[in-house]
Amino acid sequence: MRLRVPVEVPVQPDAETARQWVREELSDPIYHESESLLDRLVTWVLEQLDRLGQAASGVDVRTALVVIVGLVVVGVVIALVVTGPVRRARAARRTSRSVFTDDVRTTAQLRASADALAAQGLWSEAVLDRFRAILRSLEDRALLDDRPGRTAHEAADEAAARLPDVAADLVRAGRLFDDVCYGELQAGPDDDAWLRELDQRATATRPVSAQVAAATGMVRPR
Repeated sequence: MRLRVPVEVPVQPDAETARQWVREELSDPIYHESESLLDRLVTWVLEQLDRLGQAASGVDVRTALVVIVGLVVVGVVIALVVTGPVRRARAARRTSRSVFTDDVRTTAQLRASADALAAQGLWSEAVLDRFRAILRSLEDRALLDDRPGRTAHEAADEAAARLPDVAADLVRAGRLFDDVCYGELQAGPDDDAWLRELDQRATATRPVSAQVAAATGMVRPR
């Protein structure tokens, strides 16, 4: 990992400059997967820098700089140790989200809802309903069976098998739905516009039969 120490190091870094370096380094979102531990880490590092600043008058400039950089490196290493397992454990627990559950809205209603949410700038909510509209449309065409508990991952895979011309985008749309549902991504107008266009392309795409999809190995076993 590249350490964000200024290229032009001050000849004699003061306590405030040192604190700023640490704040900039530890402000990276990767260090905030486990907030309580990292809050204590930041507090500890800043306390050490305050102590260093108080004793700086009797410390050689180069020695002070080495200590400052050393503290930042220690903070980075500890943060990586803490956040790495947390992030991996979270990824291991993650499963795809159910798309509909008890949602019985029609394709037209879902599209209208997505349009209304987009008009209000509620892009994440618009994206979720836009993806639901795509799947409901495929259910209307009997390309997907009506299964309330189907996850976004399952729906995208099954839809991709029947519509190979837009398969990659359908799978990508399923990932987008999950990312927004999990709060890992705040959708924007480009995401909504892309899903709107995908809805149109999927509607215009001629499907392959279930038999053809199975024969070509495009349908994955459940």
